[in-house]
Amino acid sequence: MNTLNERELERYDRHLKLPSFGLEAQLKLKNARVLLVGAGGLGCPIGLYLAAAGVGQLTVADFDSIDLTNLQRQIAHRQADLGKPKVLSLVQRMSDINDAIEVIAASERMTADTLPKWLHDVDLVLDGTDNFSTRYLINDACFFAKKPLVYGAIHQFEGQVSVFGPGGPCYRCLFPTPPPPESAPNCAEAGVLGVLPGTVGLLMATEAIKVLAGIGQPLLGKLLLYDALDSQFRTLALSPDPDCPLCGEKPQIQTLTPIAQVCAAPNPLEITWVLAEKHLAAGIPFLDVREPFERERERIEPSHWIPLNALSPEKIPFDEKDLAVVYCAMGGRSLRAVETLRSWGYQRTFSLQGGIRSLNLKT
Repeated sequence: MNTLNERELERYDRHLKLPSFGLEAQLKLKNARVLLVGAGGLGCPIGLYLAAAGVGQLTVADFDSIDLTNLQRQIAHRQADLGKPKVLSLVQRMSDINDAIEVIAASERMTADTLPKWLHDVDLVLDGTDNFSTRYLINDACFFAKKPLVYGAIHQFEGQVSVFGPGGPCYRCLFPTPPPPESAPNCAEAGVLGVLPGTVGLLMATEAIKVLAGIGQPLLGKLLLYDALDSQFRTLALSPDPDCPLCGEKPQIQTLTPIAQVCAAPNPLEITWVLAEKHLAAGIPFLDVREPFERERERIEPSHWIPLNALSPEKIPFDEKDLAVVYCAMGGRSLRAVETLRSWGYQRTFSLQGGIRSLNLKT
Protein backbone atom coordinates (compact mmCIF):
# COMPACT_ATOMS: atom_id res chain seq x y z
CA MET A 1 0.00 0.00 0.00
CA ASN A 2 1.56 3.28 -1.08
CA THR A 3 -1.09 5.75 -0.03
CA LEU A 4 -2.86 6.99 3.09
CA ASN A 5 -6.59 7.62 3.04
CA GLU A 6 -8.06 10.87 4.32
CA ARG A 7 -8.70 9.51 7.80
CA GLU A 8 -5.13 8.22 8.05
CA LEU A 9 -3.77 11.55 6.84
CA GLU A 10 -5.61 13.22 9.70
CA ARG A 11 -4.73 10.56 12.27
CA TYR A 12 -0.99 10.69 11.56
CA ASP A 13 -0.85 14.45 10.92
CA ARG A 14 1.80 15.09 13.58
CA HIS A 15 4.05 12.43 12.09
CA LEU A 16 3.60 13.78 8.59
CA LYS A 17 4.71 17.25 9.69
CA LEU A 18 8.04 15.97 10.98
CA PRO A 19 10.75 16.93 8.44
CA SER A 20 12.70 13.71 9.02
CA PHE A 21 9.61 11.49 9.00
CA GLY A 22 6.80 12.52 6.66
CA LEU A 23 4.70 10.43 4.31
CA GLU A 24 7.46 8.03 3.29
CA ALA A 25 8.17 6.88 6.85
CA GLN A 26 4.48 6.65 7.71
CA LEU A 27 3.86 4.41 4.70
CA LYS A 28 6.70 2.17 5.84
CA LEU A 29 4.94 1.79 9.20
CA LYS A 30 1.64 1.08 7.48
CA ASN A 31 3.22 -1.73 5.46
CA ALA A 32 5.18 -3.17 8.39
CA ARG A 33 4.45 -6.47 10.10
CA VAL A 34 5.61 -6.87 13.68
CA LEU A 35 5.65 -9.66 16.27
CA LEU A 36 5.48 -8.60 19.92
CA VAL A 37 6.19 -11.42 22.37
CA GLY A 38 4.74 -10.61 25.78
CA ALA A 39 1.62 -8.70 26.81
CA GLY A 40 2.83 -7.70 30.26
CA GLY A 41 4.77 -4.76 31.68
CA LEU A 42 6.86 -4.14 28.57
CA GLY A 43 4.34 -5.43 26.06
CA CYS A 44 1.56 -3.08 27.15
CA PRO A 45 3.25 0.26 26.33
CA ILE A 46 4.92 -1.23 23.26
CA GLY A 47 1.63 -2.52 21.88
CA LEU A 48 -0.34 0.63 22.61
CA TYR A 49 2.20 3.01 21.08
CA LEU A 50 2.96 0.93 17.99
CA ALA A 51 -0.78 0.66 17.38
CA ALA A 52 -1.17 4.41 17.77
CA ALA A 53 1.82 4.98 15.47
CA GLY A 54 0.13 3.07 12.67
CA VAL A 55 2.14 -0.14 12.33
CA GLY A 56 0.02 -2.02 9.80
CA GLN A 57 0.03 -5.50 11.29
CA LEU A 58 0.79 -6.25 14.94
CA THR A 59 0.83 -9.81 16.27
CA VAL A 60 0.92 -10.15 20.06
CA ALA A 61 1.94 -13.49 21.60
CA ASP A 62 1.29 -14.37 25.24
CA PHE A 63 -0.21 -17.31 27.13
CA ASP A 64 -0.56 -15.83 30.63
CA SER A 65 -3.67 -14.45 32.34
CA ILE A 66 -4.18 -11.23 34.29
CA ASP A 67 -3.95 -11.17 38.07
CA LEU A 68 -4.23 -8.29 40.50
CA THR A 69 -0.45 -7.88 40.93
CA ASN A 70 -0.15 -7.07 37.21
CA LEU A 71 -2.22 -3.88 37.40
CA GLN A 72 0.55 -1.96 39.18
CA ARG A 73 2.51 -1.74 35.92
CA GLN A 74 0.69 -3.45 33.02
CA ILE A 75 -1.29 -0.42 31.95
CA ALA A 76 -3.39 -1.93 29.17
CA HIS A 77 -5.24 -4.23 31.58
CA ARG A 78 -8.22 -3.27 33.75
CA GLN A 79 -9.66 -4.56 37.02
CA ALA A 80 -12.58 -5.96 35.06
CA ASP A 81 -10.06 -8.04 33.06
CA LEU A 82 -8.81 -10.10 36.03
CA GLY A 83 -8.50 -13.73 35.03
CA LYS A 84 -8.67 -13.00 31.30
CA PRO A 85 -5.82 -13.81 28.89
CA LYS A 86 -3.39 -10.89 28.73
CA VAL A 87 -3.09 -11.14 24.98
CA LEU A 88 -6.83 -10.63 24.44
CA SER A 89 -6.91 -7.67 26.80
CA LEU A 90 -3.97 -5.93 25.14
CA VAL A 91 -5.18 -6.66 21.61
CA GLN A 92 -8.57 -5.15 22.48
CA ARG A 93 -6.94 -1.96 23.80
CA MET A 94 -4.79 -1.71 20.69
CA SER A 95 -7.82 -2.12 18.43
CA ASP A 96 -9.66 0.54 20.44
CA ILE A 97 -6.81 2.97 19.79
CA ASN A 98 -6.54 2.32 16.06
CA ASP A 99 -9.12 0.47 13.96
CA ALA A 100 -7.12 1.10 10.79
CA ILE A 101 -4.52 -1.57 11.58
CA GLU A 102 -4.63 -5.36 11.85
CA VAL A 103 -4.05 -6.77 15.33
CA ILE A 104 -3.58 -10.52 15.79
CA ALA A 105 -3.66 -12.45 19.08
CA ALA A 106 -1.42 -15.51 19.45
CA SER A 107 -2.61 -17.15 22.67
CA GLU A 108 0.17 -19.67 23.02
CA ARG A 109 3.55 -20.20 24.60
CA MET A 110 6.47 -19.45 22.31
CA THR A 111 8.56 -22.61 21.94
CA ALA A 112 11.14 -23.91 19.50
CA ASP A 113 8.24 -25.53 17.64
CA THR A 114 5.76 -22.63 17.63
CA LEU A 115 7.94 -19.51 17.36
CA PRO A 116 9.39 -20.05 13.85
CA LYS A 117 5.96 -20.04 12.19
CA TRP A 118 5.24 -16.57 13.59
CA LEU A 119 8.54 -15.22 12.24
CA HIS A 120 7.99 -16.09 8.59
CA ASP A 121 6.05 -13.00 7.55
CA VAL A 122 7.19 -10.34 10.02
CA ASP A 123 9.69 -7.53 9.53
CA LEU A 124 10.70 -7.10 13.16
CA VAL A 125 10.34 -8.77 16.57
CA LEU A 126 10.10 -7.17 20.02
CA ASP A 127 10.95 -9.20 23.11
CA GLY A 128 8.70 -8.13 25.97
CA THR A 129 9.21 -11.25 28.08
CA ASP A 130 10.59 -11.49 31.60
CA ASN A 131 12.39 -14.84 31.70
CA PHE A 132 15.75 -15.90 30.39
CA SER A 133 14.76 -19.14 28.69
CA THR A 134 12.27 -17.41 26.36
CA ARG A 135 14.65 -14.50 25.84
CA TYR A 136 17.38 -16.80 24.55
CA LEU A 137 14.87 -18.68 22.41
CA ILE A 138 13.64 -15.46 20.76
CA ASN A 139 17.20 -14.28 20.15
CA ASP A 140 18.22 -17.57 18.56
CA ALA A 141 15.07 -17.79 16.43
CA CYS A 142 15.52 -14.23 15.14
CA PHE A 143 19.16 -14.96 14.31
CA PHE A 144 18.28 -18.02 12.24
CA ALA A 145 15.37 -16.19 10.57
CA LYS A 146 17.52 -13.08 9.97
CA LYS A 147 14.96 -10.81 11.65
CA PRO A 148 15.87 -7.66 13.61
CA LEU A 149 15.09 -7.96 17.30
CA VAL A 150 14.35 -5.13 19.73
CA TYR A 151 15.39 -6.32 23.18
CA GLY A 152 14.45 -4.87 26.54
CA ALA A 153 14.73 -6.00 30.13
CA ILE A 154 13.86 -4.58 33.53
CA HIS A 155 14.96 -5.35 37.08
CA GLN A 156 13.68 -3.50 40.15
CA PHE A 157 14.74 0.11 39.32
CA GLU A 158 16.87 -0.51 36.22
CA GLY A 159 16.29 -1.30 32.57
CA GLN A 160 18.18 -1.89 29.35
CA VAL A 161 17.38 -1.74 25.64
CA SER A 162 19.20 -2.78 22.48
CA VAL A 163 18.62 -3.84 18.89
CA PHE A 164 20.08 -7.11 17.62
CA GLY A 165 20.19 -8.04 13.98
CA PRO A 166 22.23 -8.60 10.82
CA GLY A 167 25.45 -6.62 10.89
CA GLY A 168 25.55 -6.35 14.68
CA PRO A 169 25.92 -8.47 17.80
CA CYS A 170 23.25 -10.83 19.12
CA TYR A 171 22.02 -11.29 22.69
CA ARG A 172 24.43 -14.19 23.20
CA CYS A 173 27.36 -11.89 22.37
CA LEU A 174 26.38 -10.02 25.51
CA PHE A 175 25.29 -12.98 27.63
CA PRO A 176 26.51 -16.26 26.06
CA THR A 177 24.55 -18.62 28.34
CA PRO A 178 21.58 -18.31 30.73
CA PRO A 179 22.37 -17.66 34.39
CA PRO A 180 21.17 -20.08 37.08
CA PRO A 181 17.57 -19.28 38.09
CA GLU A 182 18.50 -18.35 41.65
CA SER A 183 20.60 -15.45 40.33
CA ALA A 184 17.98 -14.24 37.85
CA PRO A 185 14.64 -13.61 39.59
CA ASN A 186 11.71 -12.30 37.55
CA CYS A 187 9.45 -9.38 38.49
CA ALA A 188 7.27 -11.59 40.68
CA GLU A 189 10.29 -12.57 42.76
CA ALA A 190 12.45 -9.42 42.77
CA GLY A 191 9.82 -6.69 42.48
CA VAL A 192 9.79 -3.82 40.01
CA LEU A 193 8.98 -0.10 40.10
CA GLY A 194 5.60 0.24 38.43
CA VAL A 195 6.59 3.00 35.99
CA LEU A 196 9.84 1.32 34.91
CA PRO A 197 8.38 -1.00 32.24
CA GLY A 198 6.56 2.03 30.84
CA THR A 199 9.83 3.89 30.37
CA VAL A 200 11.69 0.91 28.93
CA GLY A 201 8.73 -0.19 26.83
CA LEU A 202 8.50 3.25 25.21
CA LEU A 203 12.21 3.17 24.42
CA MET A 204 11.68 -0.22 22.77
CA ALA A 205 8.73 1.10 20.77
CA THR A 206 10.88 4.03 19.67
CA GLU A 207 13.61 1.68 18.45
CA ALA A 208 11.05 -0.38 16.55
CA ILE A 209 9.70 2.72 14.80
CA LYS A 210 13.23 3.83 13.89
CA VAL A 211 14.06 0.44 12.37
CA LEU A 212 10.76 0.10 10.51
CA ALA A 213 10.59 3.68 9.26
CA GLY A 214 14.28 3.94 8.43
CA ILE A 215 14.91 7.01 10.55
CA GLY A 216 17.62 7.94 13.04
CA GLN A 217 20.27 5.61 14.42
CA PRO A 218 18.82 2.48 16.06
CA LEU A 219 20.63 0.91 19.00
CA LEU A 220 22.30 -1.71 16.81
CA GLY A 221 25.67 -2.40 18.42
CA LYS A 222 24.71 -0.37 21.48
CA LEU A 223 23.20 -1.15 24.88
CA LEU A 224 21.18 1.62 26.53
CA LEU A 225 21.08 1.42 30.33
CA TYR A 226 18.55 3.31 32.45
CA ASP A 227 18.63 3.83 36.22
CA ALA A 228 15.32 5.20 37.49
CA LEU A 229 16.63 6.07 40.96
CA ASP A 230 19.45 8.26 39.61
CA SER A 231 17.53 9.39 36.49
CA GLN A 232 20.55 8.51 34.40
CA PHE A 233 21.00 6.98 30.95
CA ARG A 234 24.23 5.36 29.77
CA THR A 235 25.05 3.87 26.38
CA LEU A 236 27.61 1.10 25.99
CA ALA A 237 29.16 0.07 22.69
CA LEU A 238 28.66 -3.58 21.72
CA SER A 239 30.57 -5.54 19.11
CA PRO A 240 29.92 -9.00 17.68
CA ASP A 241 31.79 -11.58 19.77
CA PRO A 242 33.96 -13.83 17.57
CA ASP A 243 33.57 -16.51 20.25
CA CYS A 244 29.77 -16.18 20.44
CA PRO A 245 28.20 -19.67 20.54
CA LEU A 246 25.51 -18.53 18.09
CA CYS A 247 26.88 -15.92 15.67
CA GLY A 248 30.64 -16.28 16.25
CA GLU A 249 33.33 -17.55 13.92
CA LYS A 250 32.89 -21.13 15.13
CA PRO A 251 29.25 -21.33 16.28
CA GLN A 252 28.29 -24.22 18.55
CA ILE A 253 24.54 -23.65 18.17
CA GLN A 254 23.45 -24.82 14.74
CA THR A 255 19.69 -25.17 15.20
CA LEU A 256 16.97 -23.62 17.33
CA THR A 257 17.19 -25.15 20.80
CA PRO A 258 14.02 -25.93 22.81
CA ILE A 259 13.52 -23.87 25.95
CA ALA A 260 13.92 -26.91 28.18
CA GLN A 261 17.47 -27.36 26.89
CA VAL A 262 18.63 -23.84 27.71
CA CYS A 263 17.15 -23.76 31.20
CA ALA A 264 19.22 -24.56 34.25
CA ALA A 265 19.10 -27.94 35.97
CA PRO A 266 15.77 -29.02 37.50
CA ASN A 267 14.95 -27.58 40.90
CA PRO A 268 14.96 -30.34 43.57
CA LEU A 269 11.87 -28.74 45.13
CA GLU A 270 9.85 -29.29 41.94
CA ILE A 271 7.94 -32.30 40.66
CA THR A 272 6.88 -33.00 37.08
CA TRP A 273 3.25 -33.65 36.13
CA VAL A 274 4.16 -37.18 34.97
CA LEU A 275 5.01 -38.11 38.56
CA ALA A 276 2.52 -35.76 40.23
CA GLU A 277 -0.38 -37.30 38.30
CA LYS A 278 0.50 -40.71 39.74
CA HIS A 279 0.52 -39.21 43.23
CA LEU A 280 -2.87 -37.63 42.56
CA ALA A 281 -4.32 -41.00 41.57
CA ALA A 282 -2.86 -42.51 44.75
CA GLY A 283 -4.61 -39.94 46.94
CA ILE A 284 -1.60 -37.76 47.76
CA PRO A 285 -2.87 -34.29 48.83
CA PHE A 286 -2.60 -31.37 46.40
CA LEU A 287 -2.64 -27.74 47.55
CA ASP A 288 -3.68 -24.84 45.30
CA VAL A 289 -2.11 -21.49 46.36
CA ARG A 290 -3.68 -19.28 43.64
CA GLU A 291 -6.30 -16.54 43.99
CA PRO A 292 -10.07 -17.34 44.05
CA PHE A 293 -10.78 -16.19 40.49
CA GLU A 294 -8.00 -18.41 39.16
CA ARG A 295 -9.39 -21.47 40.93
CA GLU A 296 -12.85 -20.80 39.54
CA ARG A 297 -11.49 -20.95 36.01
CA GLU A 298 -9.46 -24.18 36.26
CA ARG A 299 -8.16 -26.47 38.97
CA ILE A 300 -6.82 -29.90 39.75
CA GLU A 301 -9.31 -32.14 41.49
CA PRO A 302 -9.25 -33.15 44.22
CA SER A 303 -7.15 -30.42 45.81
CA HIS A 304 -7.10 -28.21 48.89
CA TRP A 305 -6.97 -24.44 48.51
CA ILE A 306 -5.17 -21.75 50.49
CA PRO A 307 -4.07 -18.54 48.68
CA LEU A 308 -0.35 -17.92 49.08
CA ASN A 309 -0.84 -14.73 51.09
CA ALA A 310 -3.10 -16.62 53.53
CA LEU A 311 -0.74 -19.54 54.10
CA SER A 312 -0.13 -20.22 57.81
CA PRO A 313 0.94 -23.31 59.82
CA GLU A 314 -2.46 -23.82 61.43
CA LYS A 315 -4.23 -23.97 58.06
CA ILE A 316 -2.14 -26.71 56.44
CA PRO A 317 -4.53 -29.60 55.61
CA PHE A 318 -1.94 -32.38 55.85
CA ASP A 319 0.66 -33.61 58.35
CA GLU A 320 4.33 -32.69 58.37
CA LYS A 321 5.32 -36.24 57.43
CA ASP A 322 2.94 -36.39 54.45
CA LEU A 323 4.00 -36.21 50.83
CA ALA A 324 2.14 -33.30 49.18
CA VAL A 325 2.13 -31.38 45.88
CA VAL A 326 1.62 -27.60 45.76
CA TYR A 327 0.58 -25.85 42.55
CA CYS A 328 -0.20 -22.40 41.14
CA ALA A 329 -0.53 -20.95 37.63
CA MET A 330 3.05 -21.20 36.39
CA GLY A 331 5.12 -22.61 39.25
CA GLY A 332 6.53 -19.46 40.84
CA ARG A 333 4.12 -18.99 43.74
CA SER A 334 3.97 -22.71 44.49
CA LEU A 335 7.77 -22.82 44.71
CA ARG A 336 7.72 -20.01 47.26
CA ALA A 337 4.97 -21.83 49.14
CA VAL A 338 7.05 -25.02 49.24
CA GLU A 339 10.06 -23.11 50.57
CA THR A 340 7.84 -21.70 53.31
CA LEU A 341 6.23 -25.06 54.09
CA ARG A 342 9.60 -26.75 54.37
CA SER A 343 10.77 -24.04 56.77
CA TRP A 344 7.77 -25.04 58.90
CA GLY A 345 8.78 -28.70 58.87
CA TYR A 346 6.82 -30.01 55.87
CA GLN A 347 9.87 -31.55 54.24
CA ARG A 348 8.00 -33.73 51.74
CA THR A 349 6.19 -30.94 49.88
CA PHE A 350 6.96 -30.32 46.21
CA SER A 351 6.03 -27.62 43.69
CA LEU A 352 4.34 -28.64 40.42
CA GLN A 353 6.80 -27.72 37.67
CA GLY A 354 5.30 -25.26 35.19
CA GLY A 355 2.05 -24.92 37.16
CA ILE A 356 -1.46 -25.74 36.03
CA ARG A 357 -1.15 -23.51 32.96
CA SER A 358 1.19 -26.08 31.40
CA LEU A 359 -1.47 -28.79 31.72
CA ASN A 360 -4.41 -27.10 29.96
CA LEU A 361 -6.87 -28.51 32.50
CA LYS A 362 -10.41 -27.18 32.93
CA THR A 363 -12.78 -27.04 35.86
